[in-house]
Amino acid sequence: MASHVYSSTAAPQSNPTQPDPSAASDPKADTSKVQITSHNQYSSPHLTRDGLNPDPLKQFKKWFQDALNPSDASIPTVKEPEAMAITSVSSTGIPSTRFVLLKTVDDKGFVFFTNYDSRKSQELQGGYAAIAIYWKEVSRQVRVVGKVEKIDRKDSLEYFATRPRGSQIGAWASPQSKDVGEGELEERVKEVEKRFKGKDVECPEHWGGWRVVPL
Repeated sequence: MASHVYSSTAAPQSNPTQPDPSAASDPKADTSKVQITSHNQYSSPHLTRDGLNPDPLKQFKKWFQDALNPSDASIPTVKEPEAMAITSVSSTGIPSTRFVLLKTVDDKGFVFFTNYDSRKSQELQGGYAAIAIYWKEVSRQVRVVGKVEKIDRKDSLEYFATRPRGSQIGAWASPQSKDVGEGELEERVKEVEKRFKGKDVECPEHWGGWRVVPL
């Protein structure tokens, strides 16, 4: 697992270059591109191998815990530290990236849940994926490249049971990576609600967890 760590006290330089505000009101201004001309200046604490756990997963768990509940009051809490970008690759070599939510970090790797019929799941069948996690508040990012495996069905069922009922219904109603017509999703939700009225929502066979195991 590779990681890039930047200062948790990073601050922008005092006089960043700002875009010209007059350009927005000039009808002849060049709109063929959008360019960012302001800059943030970052500093980073000294990071040495001696200060890291030799087990990358254990090191990540420590960082993740610090992101959730900082041990130092001067360190900001990270908003949604579980958000991570995952990249899969099609059979023709075309990459695709989207954000998912990290739900478990176990002794093997990083676990998230999704629809097994989705594009990402179909591409993950190829066996490999890349993850990027960025915690803006502490200027830290973590990158992972690993093999992908489905988690045990039992673990998927256990997690599904903890989800809010609305999310459980959504797992049935939302045909991920497929086009839906106007009002179609709402009708599907109503059908699922009617189907499971007065009883627990079962976990769909097409829904479950993936684990990315770092190489």
